[in-house]
Amino acid sequence: MIRIRNLVVPFTETASLEDLAAKRLRLPPQQIAGVVIVRKAVDARRYHGAPINFVYMLDVKLDKKLEKKVLQKLRRDRNVEGISGEAPKAVPLPNLHLEKRPVVVGFGPAGMFAALTLARHGCEPIVLERGHDVDTRHEDIQKFWRGGALNVQSNVQFGEGGAGTFSDGKLTTRINDVHMKDVIEAFVAAGAPEEIRYLHKPHIGTDILRTVVRNIRKEIIRLGGTVRFGAQVTDVELGAEGLEAVIINDGERLETDVSFFGIGHSARDTYHMLLERGVAMEAKPFAMGVRIEHPQEFIDRAQYGEDAGNPRLPVADYALTYKDPATGRGAYSFCMCPGGFVVAAASEKDRVVTNGMSNYKRDSGIANSALLVQVAPADFGQEVLSGMHLQQKLESLAFDLGGRNYFAPVQTVGDFLKGTSGSQDFLTKPTYAPGVTPADLHRCLPDFITKTLAGALPYFDRKISGFADAGAVMTGVETRSSAPCRIRRDRATFVAEATPGLYPMGEGAGYAGGIMSAAVDGMKAALAFLAENVHTNKM
Repeated sequence: MIRIRNLVVPFTETASLEDLAAKRLRLPPQQIAGVVIVRKAVDARRYHGAPINFVYMLDVKLDKKLEKKVLQKLRRDRNVEGISGEAPKAVPLPNLHLEKRPVVVGFGPAGMFAALTLARHGCEPIVLERGHDVDTRHEDIQKFWRGGALNVQSNVQFGEGGAGTFSDGKLTTRINDVHMKDVIEAFVAAGAPEEIRYLHKPHIGTDILRTVVRNIRKEIIRLGGTVRFGAQVTDVELGAEGLEAVIINDGERLETDVSFFGIGHSARDTYHMLLERGVAMEAKPFAMGVRIEHPQEFIDRAQYGEDAGNPRLPVADYALTYKDPATGRGAYSFCMCPGGFVVAAASEKDRVVTNGMSNYKRDSGIANSALLVQVAPADFGQEVLSGMHLQQKLESLAFDLGGRNYFAPVQTVGDFLKGTSGSQDFLTKPTYAPGVTPADLHRCLPDFITKTLAGALPYFDRKISGFADAGAVMTGVETRSSAPCRIRRDRATFVAEATPGLYPMGEGAGYAGGIMSAAVDGMKAALAFLAENVHTNKM
């Protein structure tokens, strides 16, 4: 197999990949036995008027003798190399038959992949999810967005698939881990588009994610696992040897000596419970702010110029960062959702929370992104849950400001920068449902956030002209970007400090930031448990 790196192709190119690979390797097309896309990215930087290009990494199959000749001929070409056609195989772990079934708490990405990994090794995990299955959950969320009551156990934060199911479904991540491929393949097997294997910025979309998580659940059950909904872990029993049982819904006692806690960043009652039981935790930095919306065509034009709207190009996104020159505090765009919606993401009564969501086709015509400001323990106090309490305070203020009916407060960028409020001359109609109320966002955000945003917006406008248009609408508040605390664990074993049998994992435990990293963390926690039990012959 020959790997071609950095194959730059004009996005308008219509030749087949086989033809392009043949040209790059100086071969007739008929000698190409097959081509696999390893990576595909869009380069729209347009330096010195350069066109928009696709940049490929390709694996090309040739006859063995021909392959040797080509590699010899192109031996000085750094972007052409020979590779093994087979990935190195990991040493397989034997199936474990445990005396007590392991319990997985939470069925977001971390819990899902911990459970799938355990099930694949014969451990028959019991999954306990406080929320509902994805179909019931979707109905509950739609009712809330139409103005119905908030279900505190079944919402954008809680239920099958976790918070990521009702997001853009991005799989981009800063981690670089060998298990990422395993996660991707599990997603594809469960119904995700095959393109996520190679796109530089893969995403699934909330509409397809609902099918994917349902199918992963079915696979876990097929392998001997059990998935229970409406089953909140409200307490744990800890003894001299570690975990002895979990308590479900304040009544049912389930004996177990190992539990994987993938609780998500919004399980505030669970944080309280674990802290009361003496589980080691610490406050950590996170970020809060608002959502901003623009016409998608505006973002497309900013990124693609005259080529905006070409069907061969994906809808455009952006990533912006800013550092306040006086304070050193950072602001940045986060969870940018091309062609998406701003959504009501509350999980507690009388609080307003926003998030972003996109379907697979990203065809709403509206782009939205969080604009977040860094928050550190020095901003909210050193108590473990002080950051969480600050989140709750801001969410309550937003609820009051919106009219105490789960409407969200909104403000135009022009009003925000001038210190006025009330304008409804919106560049785009706010997409947040149940509805919005024009208000002054300064009243539901601390000064250090509003001042940093006031500096960031003109700076972002210099990067994307028109970004800080006076009519661009901002919706408050975005508080759930990541967990406000961390459950401390051993770096090698994944076991919670001084709490044998408890495996904190994923975003809620403070070790991940998004679907991919949470899924990988859950898988690695399960693999660490399996390896330890094989090593100690605990079967």
